[in-house]
Amino acid sequence: MTRWTAQQVAGLAPDASSLTAARRLARPGPWSDTGSTPTLLWGKCQGSGKTPYQVSIDLVGPAFRCSCPSRKFPCKHGLALLLLWVDGSGSVADADEAAGFAQEWAAERSARAEAKAAGDAAKPTRAPDPAAAAKRLKERLALMDGGMDDFARWLTDLARSGTASARQQSYAWWDGTAARLVDAQLPGLADDVRSVGGAVSGRPDWAERLLVALGRWWTAARAWSARESLGEDQLGDLRAYLGWSTSTESVRRADAVTDRWLVLGAHRSDDGRLQQQRTWLRGDASGEIVQVLDFAAGGQVLPVARVVGSSLDATLARYPGAAVRRALFVDEPAVADDRGRMPSGASLEDARSAAAQAWGRNPWARRVPVVLADVRVGVDRVVDADGASVRLTDDADVWPLLALTGGRPARVFGELEESRLRPLTVIVHGDDGDGEVVGL
Repeated sequence: MTRWTAQQVAGLAPDASSLTAARRLARPGPWSDTGSTPTLLWGKCQGSGKTPYQVSIDLVGPAFRCSCPSRKFPCKHGLALLLLWVDGSGSVADADEAAGFAQEWAAERSARAEAKAAGDAAKPTRAPDPAAAAKRLKERLALMDGGMDDFARWLTDLARSGTASARQQSYAWWDGTAARLVDAQLPGLADDVRSVGGAVSGRPDWAERLLVALGRWWTAARAWSARESLGEDQLGDLRAYLGWSTSTESVRRADAVTDRWLVLGAHRSDDGRLQQQRTWLRGDASGEIVQVLDFAAGGQVLPVARVVGSSLDATLARYPGAAVRRALFVDEPAVADDRGRMPSGASLEDARSAAAQAWGRNPWARRVPVVLADVRVGVDRVVDADGASVRLTDDADVWPLLALTGGRPARVFGELEESRLRPLTVIVHGDDGDGEVVGL
């Protein structure tokens, strides 16, 4: 397997402190019994105790195991071993056979996967009660109808009093509206209201943000009242925005496509209640870009991020929707030996035009994936070769981006979120897809 870059390892870190600690450990001193095969990486790291920690890494997944007590995933020891392997100085030698503890762990993972597959195949299926399901659906629709009617009246009052009055409201006013939406089983809409409420009180471009949100909210209210006339894709986008989830079983049965998928970029967020990981993939044959979403609540841990720039042979099942579609893996993907070629990119004008078309098909899409060509990075914006610019999002990781590009034009993949850009991947030192792909 081709050795990764240090930037790709950094993209797997659960947080900055884990990466900093891993870099301190990425030296031969603490390590013993290290080695690697094309699919496995292993080693022992001496900690503060008498017994060194055993670290095993499946490079295909990637997947990690470490005997340390850390609840972070991957922990600093797994990241450090990867950095040591990436260094290529000989500290982690190639081997024909994996160490015993790494072999045992790999065999256990394989056995669990086989047992799960066999168990799923043998598991009896209970036929749902159609009458009970119809009753639950009727009750939920009635609750949602009432919530949307109340929200439409709230919007009308806000429009009559003027958007300037919203600036004077406390956050409790926005939160109260969101709480009523949650009670009406409209959690997605509630999250949007809370987000906009925070922006109105804290962002200089609050008026523009609020005006766009009002249009999005009113469109959702009117579309819900006319939902019987919507097509399946339009209704799918509306349901996703409102927070009415679609079962994974029904998605797997509906619309699946097999392709070689290039990992364009990924982003993690944490609002204190829920962690989310977005992974953007582009089909080699189809050219379609989809997002895979993973969530973790409470003490749960997000899955390890896919390596940016890698290619996955996989079947993806797509959720109903017209634009910026979500998908899920039908089975565990296989990592291809060769790396894919990143798209060539477009100007800001072309990217905005494509985004406008996507929002025209799905007005509730929060963000649209774009690849920009020949952009120069500033501290708060990027500028393309035509002189057009776009501001960066407040959470953009701009300093690594500045360091990687060094003032030179580069290709950037990111999310266009309303009028701002969140860079996720940069392609440097190469043309036509051959440059170094670095996840931010």
